[in-house]
Amino acid sequence: MRRALDAELARENITFRQWEVLAWIAWEGDQSQVELAERLNLEAPTPAGILSRMERDGWLERYSCTRDRRKKRIRATRKAETVWSRIVECAETVRAKATQGFSQDELELFRQMCEHIRRNLCGPSSRASLSCEQPTADEVRA
Repeated sequence: MRRALDAELARENITFRQWEVLAWIAWEGDQSQVELAERLNLEAPTPAGILSRMERDGWLERYSCTRDRRKKRIRATRKAETVWSRIVECAETVRAKATQGFSQDELELFRQMCEHIRRNLCGPSSRASLSCEQPTADEVRA
């Protein structure tokens, strides 16, 4: 799925990591670089280059946190809304290809099984990280 999404996003000059950043901001709202890094399962400094390029391209802006002026928060810009609609189209195209030939009942059973696996791995005894809180594709699209 990731390779297929990478290929679809590449046609729009968007990287998978940029997609992830915008998806997390769409889902969780404004975040710090540290919070985004945790959600992307990266070391805190690693997203700096991605975020700088996205800021340069006008998709993100940084601003000071009201409670701690040293901390920078990141938010999507209006320009990112146009990019987001293209990203959603890419994800929908990949999902349509991936689910071709499956009935709605089969897809629902598959979704339930994946959710069960996620709960097993992210349960109280698993030392779950923030990556276990990833939204579903339907939640991101909303």
